[in-house]
Amino acid sequence: MNSRLLGAFGEQEAARYLRSKGYKIMTANFRTYVGEIDLIAETDDNICFIEVKTRTEGAMLPPSSAVDFRKEQNIEGSALVYINRYKVKKQPRYDIIEIIVRENEVVSLNHIEGAF
Repeated sequence: MNSRLLGAFGEQEAARYLRSKGYKIMTANFRTYVGEIDLIAETDDNICFIEVKTRTEGAMLPPSSAVDFRKEQNIEGSALVYINRYKVKKQPRYDIIEIIVRENEVVSLNHIEGAF
C-alpha cells in the first residue's frame, strides 16, 4: 500500500473510531493557506483538531514523532481559520491519532487527547 492510500485508510479508521466514541465528525481534510487538518470533530465540550498518523507495523519510530513543532503550528493556524470561519464557541483541543497497520488491518490505535 503506498503512503497516500495508507494515510487515507488511517483517516477512515480514525473517523470510525471517533464516531464509536460519540464524536461528531465535522469535516475531513480541511485545507487552508496555512496547512491541512486531517479530521475536525466535536464532543460536548470541545472542537477537536486531529492529526492522523498511520504507519505499517515495524516502523522504527512512533507515528506521533512525525508531528513536529512546525506541523503543530500549521494545524493551529488552520484551526484558527476554521474557528473564525464557522464562529466556533467550543474549547479547541489538538489531538493525534496513531494507527499501526498490518496487511490492511489495524493492529493498534492510540488516541492522544490534548497532544499539543
